[in-house]
Amino acid sequence: MAFHPGKFAQEVKTELHKATWPWDPREKGVKRYKELIDSTIVVLIAMTLLGGFVAVWDLVFMNLMDLINGL
Repeated sequence: MAFHPGKFAQEVKTELHKATWPWDPREKGVKRYKELIDSTIVVLIAMTLLGGFVAVWDLVFMNLMDLINGL
């Protein structure tokens, strides 16, 4: 089965038309991207909380290992 760039490009274009995009084309300005901005904020908050969670447990286990090795 050979690769056909033209067919591939047409299939990509067809699939992109089926996709839903995180903005409202009827809105103007920043309001157009409300869903995109809201989703980005949720992701940033979640990553910050997850990073804090991992950092706290890393600190706990690091101190636990220091305590065990000091015995």
